[in-house]
Amino acid sequence: MRILFIGTVLFSKNILDEVIKSKNKIVGVIGKKDTKFNSDYYDLVRYAKRKKMDSIYTNDINSTKTIRWVKKRKPDIILCIGWSQLLKKKILKITPKGAIGYHPSDLPQNRGRHPIIWSLVLGLKKIGSCFFYMKTKADTGDIISKKIIKIKDNFDSNLVYKELVKVGKKQIRGILSRIRFKKLRSSPQKKTISNYWRRRSELDGKIDWRMDAENINNLVKALTKPYPGAYFFIREKKIRVWKSKVINLDKKNFEPGKIIKFNKNLIIKCGNKALKIITFTPKINFKGVSYLWDQL
Repeated sequence: MRILFIGTVLFSKNILDEVIKSKNKIVGVIGKKDTKFNSDYYDLVRYAKRKKMDSIYTNDINSTKTIRWVKKRKPDIILCIGWSQLLKKKILKITPKGAIGYHPSDLPQNRGRHPIIWSLVLGLKKIGSCFFYMKTKADTGDIISKKIIKIKDNFDSNLVYKELVKVGKKQIRGILSRIRFKKLRSSPQKKTISNYWRRRSELDGKIDWRMDAENINNLVKALTKPYPGAYFFIREKKIRVWKSKVINLDKKNFEPGKIIKFNKNLIIKCGNKALKIITFTPKINFKGVSYLWDQL
């Protein structure tokens, strides 16, 4: 089977590795140059060239130039893994076996942007790893393979990412095998239970100490590396928080944003309870600072 692969993040690279191991021919790889849009960006074109595979960069997957390049390679199927731009009909209809996309959510729930981050921010207890046939509308195609991963209490975005990679690699092996033996099945999504998550901005990562400590901790876990980090300001410096812990604190007369301790660990009063800031950058001396009032 002749496969065209599209991707631009580290997850894409991990899935591509599994495709390389399969008994299929990769006729082309399409990637993007780093635009700083993806925190987990991976240069798939450079990687493909090291593997001696045809590859190109594109800023528009639906451009005439890109479509012409795809057609010349005569792929049987497209695998589009970790790509933010929607594929239009002109490219979707090129291949006889269609195009397979990927979305880390329990489809049809939680379509749209930043599913790993939103899942953790909202304190969800599970996340899906979902492969589906692509349509022109985001994340709406028939589901080919879906696995549910439990989000444990200690999981941050990095650990969730690793779990998705592990499960996703196993899924793609099974999918390629079922295609080979003509046993691939799919099921339509139920529109009645679908929703879309919006695109997040840098401002969504700003900590508001009036929030409950659990919610702030969820924000920290969601935005830790490979993502840009939850943050607050002090002395006009942006402090990014990478790890935190909720502290039970019976101090209802302490206002949110009050610094309770700053020696070995910074402890800050929240809307309820308190938050211990375990890891943050850059390092800064909090001596003489009593409140993170500029966050209120």
